[in-house]
Amino acid sequence: MMKELGIAILTLALAPVAALAADFNGKWTADVQGRNGNTQTITFDLHVDAATVTGKVTTPRGEMDISNGKVDGDNISFDTVMNFNGNSMTMSYKGTADGTDSIKFTRSFAGGGMGGPGGESGGGPGGGGPRPPQEFTAKRGAAAAAPAQ
Repeated sequence: MMKELGIAILTLALAPVAALAADFNGKWTADVQGRNGNTQTITFDLHVDAATVTGKVTTPRGEMDISNGKVDGDNISFDTVMNFNGNSMTMSYKGTADGTDSIKFTRSFAGGGMGGPGGESGGGPGGGGPRPPQEFTAKRGAAAAAPAQ
């Protein structure tokens, strides 16, 4: 009897914590500033199971699987890897829920084989060095947000 009572109390105590976590499941869309000043649409198809994120990210260059996906309350993070011309570039996404229908993301880049100064890879401004992190907002469903300036 005491064991069942203890489990019931623990369940009720933890319920508000679980309710505070953001719901990242579903399709999200963002309009993101491209390297040449054009706007590109990125679609996120996110699947959350407990604290693990899986799914796909679709860009104008194709569809990529999500790896290393994690959720911690209102925070989400994951990586994608793009392969092109014998090179690969890892894009790391870190986001925070902004209400129930948007995620504020920062996307960082690693790799790409562009051969920047000091042996870095990437392809930042001027043709060398890593690309700087990029901020944007993804919206739930088909509506996309303007790129951050």
